[in-house]
Amino acid sequence: MNTTGSTFKVLVIDDSNTIRRSAEIFLKQGGHQVTLAEDGFDALAKVNDYQPHLIFCDILMPRLDGYQTCAIIKRNARFSGVPVVMLSSKDGVFDKARGRMVGAQDYLTKPFTKDQLLQAVQQFGAATQGEN
Repeated sequence: MNTTGSTFKVLVIDDSNTIRRSAEIFLKQGGHQVTLAEDGFDALAKVNDYQPHLIFCDILMPRLDGYQTCAIIKRNARFSGVPVVMLSSKDGVFDKARGRMVGAQDYLTKPFTKDQLLQAVQQFGAATQGEN
């Protein structure tokens, strides 16, 4: 599968409407297909229907936080191979380590830039598309 001509599906999970919208704009400018979820429960329903190639997941969310959401996604055999990039306003070593423990591949500190988002898609997108 070629990465340039194929549509890359990204799921952005964040309880902040501002963060979701800016991520959507940046990713769409990069030519990617984007679905948004406002919390972990919303995300779990959408992961199954949408089957994203990459997930950006906020950590601090009501009801189901990003660590729990990531762990649930990674426990599902169908989605265990989907890369998850945690998003957080905290840039702590503990947060990054905890993200790795639940299966996250990377960690972006908010506010992120368009370049940071697109670079993550390129990095993890090439890896997942190579597996298909």
